[in-house]
Amino acid sequence: MSKVGIVVAGGPAPGINSVIAAASIRASLAGVDVLGIHDGFEWIMQGRTDRVTHLTIDTVSRLHFRGGSFIGISRANPTAAPERMENVLASLDALDISMLITIGGDGTAFLANRVQQASNGKIRVAHVPKTIDNDLPLPPDIDTFGYQTARHIGAGILNSLMVDAHSMSRWYFVVTMGRTAGHLALGIGKAAGATLTLIPEEFPAPTPLQTIVDTLVGAIVKRRTLGQRHGVAVIAEGITTSIEPADLEKPKVLDEHGNVRFSTVRIGDVLADRVQRELEKLGIAASTIPKDIGYEVRSADPIPSDMEYTRDLGYCAARFLCEGGSGAMVTMQGGRFVPIPFSEMRNDKSGPTRVRLVDINSERYKIARRYMIRIRRDDFTNPELLAELADTANMSVADFRARFEPLTEHEPPPFTMIPG
Repeated sequence: MSKVGIVVAGGPAPGINSVIAAASIRASLAGVDVLGIHDGFEWIMQGRTDRVTHLTIDTVSRLHFRGGSFIGISRANPTAAPERMENVLASLDALDISMLITIGGDGTAFLANRVQQASNGKIRVAHVPKTIDNDLPLPPDIDTFGYQTARHIGAGILNSLMVDAHSMSRWYFVVTMGRTAGHLALGIGKAAGATLTLIPEEFPAPTPLQTIVDTLVGAIVKRRTLGQRHGVAVIAEGITTSIEPADLEKPKVLDEHGNVRFSTVRIGDVLADRVQRELEKLGIAASTIPKDIGYEVRSADPIPSDMEYTRDLGYCAARFLCEGGSGAMVTMQGGRFVPIPFSEMRNDKSGPTRVRLVDINSERYKIARRYMIRIRRDDFTNPELLAELADTANMSVADFRARFEPLTEHEPPPFTMIPG
């Protein structure tokens, strides 16, 4: 058989090296040479074949403990121009690669599908789902690899911030990664017991920036009414895409894949500044501190569950290709290998990969909301509490109701544990 190529694209996630190692070992044991392609599609889409590494059992045997990507990673997009894809196919042919393992998120899954289509089946492709965003179209109980480690590390960071917030009587606005979906923010917030968590799924676009600002202001007011002057709000970065563009001082800048570059908006800074100003208008003295966490969690060494998970995925990806499989995402479901065809991952025949969002109608989300300190619908049915909230905000009851009651419009309805 010809060679197996391995390429990593998108952003880092704990467990990448474990996939690389397991796939390389399994292919090598089958007598197949493995080439690690450096820096995603960056070089091969330029027609360069010199940026590769031969991956042997000795080379990769202890990689699974390490974070990051041994062969590098990039967001280079070979579908941006026809000649780029032509160069990719020519490079793979020159390297004698007829089997390709792609490791990445939804964007990489789309690229994997396009490579297979463009090669007319000459290159067999298997995609391994990698993203701490946890947003690939897997069954609800199946995580993408890297998510569990990122949540674990993130919860530890939040624990330290909560201690500091309590000690200094301040609020932290912690912005986590999560381009489209709020899985990571919700997972970290719920595990660590954050004061509240805001995710894009609860704010359909276009949402006025003031709505999100008032959600945070309302939480701070309620927390003070309950006797606490500190808190931690977890905010998924994807909330930026929900905000009415005209409300942002800086325009949203797009990357090569058409995604918003969140670093150009710095939503944590925006919200901390706006909330601070709103609190001052209400006569409330409070300190709001923005804090981004992302690189700390996405390049961490994987925890054991992700190490085990990714070794299974890498093994299955290599064996699937070596036995003639192609055109599928590699998954483990109930301890069994289940390939998901690329055709089942897209919104339509030629469209992008579907994104798995947080189900805000699920019990899991509703329970998370019940733990949060934020303005709720039943606050306005309790006259005594409503009066205390208005007093904390230095507002009349009528004015408080007019400003904050609209925030409860999309609050999930109550649920009971016993049907009927």
